[in-house]
Amino acid sequence: MSGSYSATTHGIEVSVEPFYLDDESKPEESEFIWAYMVEIHNGGQEPVQLKTRYWQITDGLGRQEEVSGDGVVGEQPVIEPGETFEYSSHCPLSTDNGIMAGSYAMERPDGTRFNVVIPAFSLDLPDAIRSLN
Repeated sequence: MSGSYSATTHGIEVSVEPFYLDDESKPEESEFIWAYMVEIHNGGQEPVQLKTRYWQITDGLGRQEEVSGDGVVGEQPVIEPGETFEYSSHCPLSTDNGIMAGSYAMERPDGTRFNVVIPAFSLDLPDAIRSLN
């Protein structure tokens, strides 16, 4: 994924690539929409199931929102060793930049759980200088 951010935890690599959705955003109404594509690759030796997600979203004024819940996009996928699960979602902000980061709770076949880091990624307008705020 070009222009992506990635992190690996316990052999699970999470890569995220954000995109600004110009057609869906309404800057005059302080509504800025980003989509992001996520790839979760299991580089480990056993299957894992994505059970829950946690996001911390910070807008350009430093206001934070936390989002958590079961699975992603209505699924709790089992990712076999060597396989990759992909999904896309979106995030609305009231400012023209921000940052997102978080974690997934994964479960091994024996029922033990561990957290996997979702790398911090910057939400910037396409012509803005990219930086982690």
